Amino acid sequence: MLLSSRGRRVGGRVAIGVVSTLVLAVTGYAWTQLSKLDAGIVTADVIPPSAQIDGEDAVPGEPLKVAQNILLVGIDARTDAYGNPLPQSVLDALHAGSGEDGGDTTDTMIVVHIPAGGAAATAISIPRDSYVDIADGFGKHKINSAYSRAKNASMPGLRAQGLSGAQLEVAANAAGARTAIRTVEKFTGLTINHYAAINLAGFDALSQAVGGVEVCLKEPVHDSYSGADFAAGPQTLSGAQALAFVRQRHGLQNGDLDRIARQQAFLSGMAKKVLNAGTFTDVSKLNSLVSAVQGAVVLDKGWDVLSFAQQLRGMTSGAIAFATIPVQSLSLATPSDGDAVKVDPAQVQQFVRTAISTPAVQASGDDTPGGVKPVAATTTRTPDSKQPATSAAAGCVN
Repeated sequence: MLLSSRGRRVGGRVAIGVVSTLVLAVTGYAWTQLSKLDAGIVTADVIPPSAQIDGEDAVPGEPLKVAQNILLVGIDARTDAYGNPLPQSVLDALHAGSGEDGGDTTDTMIVVHIPAGGAAATAISIPRDSYVDIADGFGKHKINSAYSRAKNASMPGLRAQGLSGAQLEVAANAAGARTAIRTVEKFTGLTINHYAAINLAGFDALSQAVGGVEVCLKEPVHDSYSGADFAAGPQTLSGAQALAFVRQRHGLQNGDLDRIARQQAFLSGMAKKVLNAGTFTDVSKLNSLVSAVQGAVVLDKGWDVLSFAQQLRGMTSGAIAFATIPVQSLSLATPSDGDAVKVDPAQVQQFVRTAISTPAVQASGDDTPGGVKPVAATTTRTPDSKQPATSAAAGCVN
């Protein structure tokens, strides 16, 4: 069964939106409110048994016994979590074109490593155009196409089984997720234990539910592609504006790398906002956040978030550190995919091993309440590698 809503088997959120729910889980507040996530959560069978974590014997309040890796993805999809097309009015508001645009690529990919004990998590971003070997025999392409290639390839077989409409969409999405997960595992050397995905409309809803997030830009920007139109300096964004902020890559000096820096800054700001805004003592605010998560995300069906969240209480005294894999070039010419981001899998895997073994090194800037570190930093570089521009002092990005 690819789609289900079931008691207590629920989990985080995606890329941008998913981290906000992870923040909700790790704070240790309002456990009873988390049970409301049961209704409306969409789940998919995408994590193989060998990678699943047995949480049946977990004791509430005790820390994680084993390290876990969570893949968070933001999908450029024009359907909701149930496989239904988004209304054109919603797409227009989000500057998302038509239902035929998008291509179901995973334009945000973040692996969150949580060590045994549940403290000092490390979130590692992967540029969407990284040129890698796609799992399941699809050849070498941009990593963000792993999902769409497998999804499209699964369609004929699923139709032959009699699936159509929303059911076909959901089943094909699960096929895409499995290949994306296997591709990330092969590329990073990590085993993925949990999966969470969000689409454009879901992120819009989550950012509004927290009352907007404060960000800071070094310079004013105007981008007709994403709809980004912002002044320089600090400002609070939500809804379509927040989506435009994290989606813009045209007009930025380092393209997707600058966009990653924005995503990480937004995640940090969202974490700070949730922890400081009285969300967990305000029934209305908490209910709004829970309602936004419902129907907005797709999670692996084996994730028991109530048990998981209770095991992460120690993170309130640790940190969520952000990092980005090292890249060698932003303009690698490819046979069929245009310019891509050149990466060295061996270098990336070494970077990942270092990052998850010394998570405190990746954090930068001043602590926020709850121990969340505010800005991305990368410690491993090669002389000619390019990394996202960040500003740990003021938290301003390009």
